[in-house]
Amino acid sequence: MSEYVDRSEPEAGAGGATPAPVTPADAADAARLVAFGLQPKVQPARDQEYTELLRRYREDPPFARLADAVAAGLGLVVLEVSPRAGMAVTAAEDSVFAVRMGDYARRTSADGSDRFLHGLAHLAVAALAFPRPEDLADDGYIGRVSVNGVDTFVRQACRRLEERAEEQGENTDPATDAPGLEAAWRIWARRSATGATKDARRLAGSTTGIVGKAAAFLTDSGFLQRTGDDHGGTYRTTARYQLQVRDLAGTAAMAELLDLGLVPVTDGTASLLPPQDGDGLELVADAGLPFHA
Repeated sequence: MSEYVDRSEPEAGAGGATPAPVTPADAADAARLVAFGLQPKVQPARDQEYTELLRRYREDPPFARLADAVAAGLGLVVLEVSPRAGMAVTAAEDSVFAVRMGDYARRTSADGSDRFLHGLAHLAVAALAFPRPEDLADDGYIGRVSVNGVDTFVRQACRRLEERAEEQGENTDPATDAPGLEAAWRIWARRSATGATKDARRLAGSTTGIVGKAAAFLTDSGFLQRTGDDHGGTYRTTARYQLQVRDLAGTAAMAELLDLGLVPVTDGTASLLPPQDGDGLELVADAGLPFHA
């Protein structure tokens, strides 16, 4: 279990003031602050009690230590405490609040192979939302993605991975239980983008359906905010999501996806590289590629 940050100060000397004892009311306030952190849709600016507890956390070190201890006892890691993000927490692996891919897949009725696709969808959203290290470092940066744009990005990544495998003389149809992106690209490329209904409605098992579920989950979790219905649904990132992706950025899968070079940035905006040719891509019409502001 992750340990909370020790903000303790040197003990006062013989002539120093005796620290005030922690009261049940203090413990209740600390737990209340952590409870706010577990409600990602609650905005500090719109809740006076939340704002006051955040102020107390910043100005009262003993209270901050107490709140950190409450969070640690629940298996939570405090990412940031600020008016911008509120009390942003993430669940440690052994926390009762942890959401595992298996649980997420069961919510979406995904079978074994689809779990790779749901994981890849989340990875692609993060990569497109914050394609540069400086985007993650800039607290004022807001990423914007669309469902169709994420699907287009993954399909171009699939094509790049296929080309790389062919160049290296590797098996171009890897086993579904292989690690890394190589296991998922062939499955995604073969899957229909929208489904096979006559009116081209988005089916849950289609790739845009999978991306849509990922975006809806991130929205419910307070990581994205829906901004429109164009291009399968458009979204903007929140401060909490930026903090989460900062942790994700160090993973091998994230690095591998970004290393494919599909999101070049030269002038402060991000876009997808066009394919060398249009044969065999079968992309969603009017994909609405993600943009950044």
